[in-house]
Amino acid sequence: MHVLLNVVDGMSKQLIKQLIENRVSEDGMVETGVKGVKLFRITHSVRCAPAVYEPSVVVIVSGAKEAILDGKRYVYDNRQYMCCSMSMPVEAGTPRASPDNPLLGVMISLDTKVMTELAIAMESAIGVIKSQGGSVPPGFALAHWDEAFTDALWRLLQLVGRPVDTSILGDTRLRELYYAVLKGEAGNSVRRAFGVGNEIARVIEYLSSHLDKSINIEDMASQVGMSRAVLHRKFKQATTMSPIQFVKSMRLNTAAMKIAGGMNVNTAAMDVGYVSSSQFSREFKRMYGKSPKQWTHAQQLVAGMA
Repeated sequence: MHVLLNVVDGMSKQLIKQLIENRVSEDGMVETGVKGVKLFRITHSVRCAPAVYEPSVVVIVSGAKEAILDGKRYVYDNRQYMCCSMSMPVEAGTPRASPDNPLLGVMISLDTKVMTELAIAMESAIGVIKSQGGSVPPGFALAHWDEAFTDALWRLLQLVGRPVDTSILGDTRLRELYYAVLKGEAGNSVRRAFGVGNEIARVIEYLSSHLDKSINIEDMASQVGMSRAVLHRKFKQATTMSPIQFVKSMRLNTAAMKIAGGMNVNTAAMDVGYVSSSQFSREFKRMYGKSPKQWTHAQQLVAGMA
């Protein structure tokens, strides 16, 4: 029976890969018609660069993707999907992608309202959260495909190119996929972010929308009624970083993304809460090993070679 399930799972993955190959003929993202669900293809190597992962699931069916979180490197391919249940500052890239080995996959944004409804319903039904104890799992997790996830993903992607079916069934099948994620290996992380006990996720949401303001640990703790010590401990459990480290990484990564998009260095610095351009430059160089201008020049050279 176990062997049969593996064969079926492998066939479903191959069908998903074929669907993406047929739908995405050039590099970039393609909308599926289901809100928050996109297919993608990348055929050139991209070195890891600052990024901010929003709550999402990224599924790879061909090739491999890399992410660096607080100095630790994660590589995931068609054996594991990535689940980010909170906004996280990372470095991300596709250093192995090439025309002969393209990166193909699906990006699925996690809708806060629907995920919260499902997470709380699960806790109400089976008491999942209460049985997990007090530790907070990482907000960034890798999870092996299981039968429920593979089946739900295939059913969702079968709607691509069928607008009437998508409009009627899209929300339901996306909900099925969310439920499969909640039940899978990343489920504990996701339930803690969206269900009862989601204080750290709420703090991160607050931080993400106030990057241009002065924020200290007392502000963060007051958002969720925690002491400084408890917030610090739980925050580090969830993100691997202290609250202050996290804020700095979010600011610098967001600024780096703005600069890479063509924004002036000083404007990008002010947009993420820096009042001193010299302080911004010092912290940027400490984080990325180059000044903002040196880094921008390096990014332009990489883009020119791609």
